[in-house]
Amino acid sequence: MKQGIHPAYGPVVFRDRAADFAFLTRSTMTSQKTIEWEDGNTYPVINVETSSASHPFYTGTARVLDTAGRVERFERRYGKR
Repeated sequence: MKQGIHPAYGPVVFRDRAADFAFLTRSTMTSQKTIEWEDGNTYPVINVETSSASHPFYTGTARVLDTAGRVERFERRYGKR
């Protein structure tokens, strides 16, 4: 790798404020805001709108569309051959 052309890669806390959920990981993103983590160290914090704690697919609250009604309507309209 060439030196001096890559962004800094370090620990960052991503926080989903809607679900009151946060996790520590490594990223190239930075922020002026900081948070004191469980280990006593201070890390930059990035606020996100959706995470696995609040996304409908992962929480099991996703809506399922009625595709059977659409298939029946198609068969009625064009006939089953």
